[in-house]
Amino acid sequence: MHGDLKILTGSSNPELAKAICNHLGCQLTPAVCETFSDGEIRIEIGANVRGDDVFVVQSTCAPVNYNLMQLCLMLDALKRASVGRVTAVVPYYGYARQDRKVVPRAPISAKVVADFLTTAGMHRLVTVDLHAGQIQGFFNTPVDNLYAAPVILDYLRDIQGDIVMVSPDAGGVERARAFAKRLNAGLAIIDKRRDQPNQAQAMHVIGDVKGKVAVVVDDMIDTAGTMVAAARVLMENGAKEVMACATHPVLSGPAIERLNNSAFSKVLVTDTVPLGDKLEHCDKITVLSIASLLARSIHNIHTESSVSVLFV
Repeated sequence: MHGDLKILTGSSNPELAKAICNHLGCQLTPAVCETFSDGEIRIEIGANVRGDDVFVVQSTCAPVNYNLMQLCLMLDALKRASVGRVTAVVPYYGYARQDRKVVPRAPISAKVVADFLTTAGMHRLVTVDLHAGQIQGFFNTPVDNLYAAPVILDYLRDIQGDIVMVSPDAGGVERARAFAKRLNAGLAIIDKRRDQPNQAQAMHVIGDVKGKVAVVVDDMIDTAGTMVAAARVLMENGAKEVMACATHPVLSGPAIERLNNSAFSKVLVTDTVPLGDKLEHCDKITVLSIASLLARSIHNIHTESSVSVLFV
């Protein structure tokens, strides 16, 4: 076993870090995370961490580059303070959608971020619902890619009515199928295609949603365009009610306005990304906490117990 357990946090998601500490029965280790007048970041660890087992909680959400740089500087500060082991707990891994080259002369940004974290001094990564599971292969260190599904499923089990899980595109079928299997529910898929160039994208529902509670499931909601379009076509195909659930509420650009004007009765998300005042502008959003899931993973890693038990 490594040294004492310590939890640090940057400025991206301190409330989640505090909730994790509450589950673990410990206090946050103090750290200074400030910005100089010229925009540079100042980091200072406020306690002795020599030989300790330290976990840094920091989502690389908006402002992405600031939070990523802050995390790298915290990792470097810990390394220079002779930490025993440092694990980066990154509930939302920014740049995850840039995991391959889709055009010539483009970077693989998710790989660059992995190199940043490793070079800065990270020994292990804990994250939640990576956009592409293959990103784990970008690291030469252990990666624990946890799933928020158990937290969301606990909520969905209390819903009254006949549920059908819906994938908003072909790429998310495996995720929707896993939810449907756990809930003993039906499965439907939204098929999007353009029959001819310059024509509007047609959306078709594969599966029976008539008279049912359709739950659209995805790993994240960014601008909400795909989700809202899926809700509309599901209602047109006779769904009794349409809900959405996603792990990461990125909610950039017109997302809040789109959700407010959508057919969704409820939008379930987790606290991997802090919503701040966005919650005040959309009463359809319900936030479920993954603090207990992350706390259990931290405890198991610290005690050298199995993390795989969290996937059952």
